[in-house]
Formats: sequence, C-alpha cells, structure tokens
Amino acid sequence: MSAQVIIEPPVERIARGSVPRDTIALAGWLLGKVLVSQVRGGQVSGRIVETEAYLQREAACHGFRGKTARNRSLFLEHGHAYVYLCYGTSYMLNVSSEAAGVGEGVLLRALQPLTGIERMQRGRKHVRPADLARGPGRLAAAMQVDLRHDGLDLFTGPRLWIGSDGYEVADIGVSVRIGLTKAAHEPLRFFVAGSPHLSGSRLLNAWPAPQTP
Repeated sequence: MSAQVIIEPPVERIARGSVPRDTIALAGWLLGKVLVSQVRGGQVSGRIVETEAYLQREAACHGFRGKTARNRSLFLEHGHAYVYLCYGTSYMLNVSSEAAGVGEGVLLRALQPLTGIERMQRGRKHVRPADLARGPGRLAAAMQVDLRHDGLDLFTGPRLWIGSDGYEVADIGVSVRIGLTKAAHEPLRFFVAGSPHLSGSRLLNAWPAPQTP
C-alpha cells in the first residue's frame, strides 16, 4: 500500500486593501495567516499563532519618542517589516500597522512551522521542531530574518511576505504582553487559543481566560 500524500493548500497573496490599518485589529487579523520566507535552498513558511500590538502612546513602543534612523521602518505605511536586533543577540520581526508617519506595529511572537522545517533546523539541530519558532527571536532565526529584511513590503515583496491558505482561527486569546517593564499591564498580546506553539506561560495561554474575583 502506498503512503498517503498530504497536499498542503496553496498560500495566496493578500491584497493590501483588505489588510486592517489599525494596530490592534491587525494583531488579531494576522493570527492564522502564513509567513513565507525565501531562503538559501528554497522556501520556509509558518502559521502566525501569537502577536503583540505596540501603540505609539505607550512607552514600550519603539515609536514612543518619535522617528529615528533605527526605527524609521515602523513609521512606514501599514504592512512593512520593521526588524531590529534585541540585546545584540536576536532579531525581532514586526509589521508596521498604521498610516505612514505613525510609529505603531505588531510583533510576530510565534509560528507553527509548516514547510521547510529541515531548513529551519540548519545550525539548530538541538531545537525541537515544535520549538523552532516559539518566541520572537526563534521565529526570526527559523525564517532567516535579519536587518536585510527591514523595510520590506510584506504584502507585495518576493523575499518575505504574508499570505493566506484559507485557515480560519476558531478562538483568539488575549493577555498582557511578555517580558516588559514599561506598560506591562496592557492586554495587547493575541494568540491562537490551544496552539502548542505559543511562547507564553500556561497561565497567560489559558483559554478561556481565568476569571478574577
């Protein structure tokens, strides 16, 4: 008996006009979408399962004090990549989320690897497949994203882009963001409820969210 062949649905481009031009709306809308990266030797892709919104009004946002040479991509029209190096060790991939000139964005925190898993593991054989893109630093490493991707259009570009394979998220969880000291109380982290690929703690990933007395 021959092995069953599983055919993945194609990932289609998304028209910019259908992309929300609002930071919080975009953070939820991105869940379930597919991030695709062209890397050496082929392509890798993963489903977005966790995001965080950053609003210019709060101190944790890189746009809080205005535009600089480092954060200028955050101020591009919604749908562009803002990539920065965190603590000199890990790259972080964000999506600009408002009209040009507004410094707000959505951090991509975790992916469910879909294709090219063997490429994601190059140089990281010690990392379990389930953990390859769990957390923003690992996500960027798995997709081979670095400062060369900063400023790219994520809906029209050929190297790094976001598309859809028709998957619809059943339940979206919400929690405070992770690892912050400024504006730490803001409930601006969004995630696919029940996903085994989330980077948060069990408490943060609880769904439904625990009720406070």
